[in-house]
Amino acid sequence: MYRTKRRFVLGNLEAALSEEPRPGARRKLSGKEEALLVATACSSPPAGRARWTLELLAGELVRLTTHAGVSRETVRRRLAENDLKPWRKDMWCIPQVDAEYVARMEDVLDLYAEPPDPKRPVVCFDESPIQLIGEVRSPIPAKPGQLERCDCEYRRNGTANLFVFLDVHRPWRKVKVTTSRAAVDFAVCMRELAEVHLPAAERIRVVLDNLSTHSAGALYQTFPPDEARRVLRRLEFHYVPKHASWLNMVEIEIGVLAAQCLDRRIGSIERLTAETAAWEQQRNAARAGIKWMFTTGKARAKMARAYPQPQANSGHIQRVKTSVQRY
Repeated sequence: MYRTKRRFVLGNLEAALSEEPRPGARRKLSGKEEALLVATACSSPPAGRARWTLELLAGELVRLTTHAGVSRETVRRRLAENDLKPWRKDMWCIPQVDAEYVARMEDVLDLYAEPPDPKRPVVCFDESPIQLIGEVRSPIPAKPGQLERCDCEYRRNGTANLFVFLDVHRPWRKVKVTTSRAAVDFAVCMRELAEVHLPAAERIRVVLDNLSTHSAGALYQTFPPDEARRVLRRLEFHYVPKHASWLNMVEIEIGVLAAQCLDRRIGSIERLTAETAAWEQQRNAARAGIKWMFTTGKARAKMARAYPQPQANSGHIQRVKTSVQRY
């Protein structure tokens, strides 16, 4: 600000608005060379290397241009100006958004947007595997000036599975610990949901993913036909699209469970059961819930280009059925 005022006093308005040449060396890379650097950083790395590094990019520029040498700092600054980090990579699931994807997505989102109905609750369901990791040596407790110390060696005690239920419209969740996640375990969970957890509900809408065990056939594999039919009459399965587990609200709850309860070594299934039960009781007592913000309207606005275009056939619009399974 001072220099701008000074230029105005000594000169005029045009001099104040124009900046004088700054001291220092000129930029080493021209515009074309900088574009070449960006294109190289966005391309595949050389054979035998997993990713581009600053040193590799500097050497490639020397090979492709007339410069005798390019410093690592020059490459870093030019990449930073273009917001490029070729040594980093995000893992992302890229689904195919077709009519079936849209139909399932809007079906689930409409369920979330419905007003609460105790007779027709909406329950999200999923499972999560977990390793049972035991201590070889007892940890040294923390004390003033010293953190808790755990030995780097540990003992593998097998695996377990967590089945998690989450009511969309009320602050209720249930965590069940099992040793496996076969079709039989899924069938038992569905029967407990209908007869133990929600016995007064007339029809339970269950949101779940496309795992092969998540089917009505699992109940017929486990129970006699009359019992399987009796349970299924009160269930209505709503499947999220493939590669769209983020639409299942219980995934958020599993993330909270992992951060608050499971981020430590738990060596036995008995302790795992006790710890998850204590976490579940605390969450339910605190009436913790999930505020879901993504709606069908927002999906149509944000994903308008991905939505399939209706195809006219003899003056009629072809419609895609949703994947709701009623029994």
